[in-house]
Amino acid sequence: MTLNRRAFIGTGAAAAAMLSAPMLGAQGKPRVVVVGGGAGGATAARYLAKDSDGAIDVTLVEPTRAYYTCFFSNLYIGGVRELSSIGHSYGTLASDYGVNVVHDWAVGIDRDARTVTLAGGAVLPYDRLILSPGIDFVDDAVPGWSVAAQNKMPHAYKAGSQSELLKAQIEAMPEGGLYAMVAPPNPFRCPPGPYERISMVAHLLKEINPSAKILIADPKEKFSKQALFEEGWQKHYSGMIERIGPDFGGGNVSVNPDEMTLDIDGVVEKVDVCNVIPAQKAGRICDMAGITEGNWAPVVPATMQSRMDENIHVLGDATSQGDMPKSGYSANSQAKVAAMAVRGALLGSKVFPAKFSNTCWSLIDTDDGVKVGASYEATEEKISKVDGFISQTGEDAALRKATYEESLGWYAGITEDMFG
Repeated sequence: MTLNRRAFIGTGAAAAAMLSAPMLGAQGKPRVVVVGGGAGGATAARYLAKDSDGAIDVTLVEPTRAYYTCFFSNLYIGGVRELSSIGHSYGTLASDYGVNVVHDWAVGIDRDARTVTLAGGAVLPYDRLILSPGIDFVDDAVPGWSVAAQNKMPHAYKAGSQSELLKAQIEAMPEGGLYAMVAPPNPFRCPPGPYERISMVAHLLKEINPSAKILIADPKEKFSKQALFEEGWQKHYSGMIERIGPDFGGGNVSVNPDEMTLDIDGVVEKVDVCNVIPAQKAGRICDMAGITEGNWAPVVPATMQSRMDENIHVLGDATSQGDMPKSGYSANSQAKVAAMAVRGALLGSKVFPAKFSNTCWSLIDTDDGVKVGASYEATEEKISKVDGFISQTGEDAALRKATYEESLGWYAGITEDMFG
């Protein structure tokens, strides 16, 4: 195997391990490697295995054995759901669909040799590669904060232990304490997510610490479902939540994790909990593969192929694709389009025109659910919005409860679609 500048460059030991490790994969079948086992990757692996009837050798690379969905993780933080209810395993993908699930980190991609190198030293050859790594954070996006500070000032934008930590910090706040959020700039994972989180933090504090306050430092002039959230905050949590937008310094923020302070345009606040959600970019493996432009990986809308390598497809949050928001529903929808395109390329099966859809539900308070969504189609330039819908302010309680119950049905359905 020849290494080139697009291959992962590591230590001499890592390179030696890559050259000497066994090549894995069933012989005689087309081989697809999927990196990342979230809404995009798990869905793609399942659909490729299910719809090819074993004619494609599918390997899913995911370091964690239990996947916690970012969607609905705010409901755990708010005390509405248990953590176990958003955790899922990969056992059914392996046992019922024949997906080869490898729990390891992908640490390098050689696009010329078409191989993925794992941290454990194994090398996976592929005919097609699907990358669905989610997000990483932009270095120094919030002065004073780094991933090394995430235990003091958690982001909780990758669900699981970070969600547990943030909830524990909120529950430990002193009476009348201050929870602060540093909201991210566009584009980022789940546009309504920070504001649903504010709602759920307020929901929890209203029960256990009603004199506590919430402060949001936000670099954006406006945000997803703004009128709906602000109506809900006034109705359910009046006087608890203050948002500082860019006109008042919300975009000029730094933090000091050791002192637990937040500086907003020169005004320093001592805080009890600081939830820092930094600017985001495609998961690091996309940079390693050399398929990013700026912070994201551009794709061909009709197939989700990388615009830089036709043998690589990219899904979900990591992509630059047009009008779709970065969400679990979007990733799941894109995964089905990519799986169909890969089957067509490797097996000659029929490929239908790409269609996409997305809905984002948010819970503001008990049984007070709202949603926004749209349908999309592939054009030459981008995934383009066709039509959309959004909840309205002033809706009655019965409709809001029905919207929340709809989201519960969707969650059950999409997680089964991902994991079987």
